[in-house]
Amino acid sequence: MKTDLSMRAALEALLTVSETPLSIVTLAGALEAPINEVRNEIEALQADYDSAHEGQGRGFELREVGGGWRLYVRQTHDWGVRQLVVNENPAKLSQAALETLSVIAYRQPISRGQISSIRGVNVDSVVRTLISRGLVVELFQDQDSGASMFGTTDLMLEQLGINSLEELPAISPHLPDQDNID
Repeated sequence: MKTDLSMRAALEALLTVSETPLSIVTLAGALEAPINEVRNEIEALQADYDSAHEGQGRGFELREVGGGWRLYVRQTHDWGVRQLVVNENPAKLSQAALETLSVIAYRQPISRGQISSIRGVNVDSVVRTLISRGLVVELFQDQDSGASMFGTTDLMLEQLGINSLEELPAISPHLPDQDNID
């Protein structure tokens, strides 16, 4: 099999700028290349990343999730990213981020789609922000839908000054009274 380094570089560029997983069909369309060639080059990139540094792998990895491919921080390096975010990005969370974090905290495990349905807006960038700040983590992928399921981290508990999710205040007093809903 011929190695196509220009296609690999183009794939890396697309994967770097994408905020969502990209399917093989989407990648092939963007590069105007045959699907089989794109699939082979994606698999080669994944193997290159995983075998780099004497088999330790690069600091990032290429994962197939949600019907597409995306770059992620390699789990063994999460601690470094978390430290950077905690130490270098002390900015307060936006209202949207606080609302999204609340939905995740009370309903976890929960998918992005479920969060979007509850909030009524797209939450992709907000979830990424919460992940980058170490407050939310991908727990697992749902076997039926393939959706990433999210939950909160110990850092979120620490930031709230609580020891467990059971210490979160009851949400029911803040919900509308069912008798008064039209």
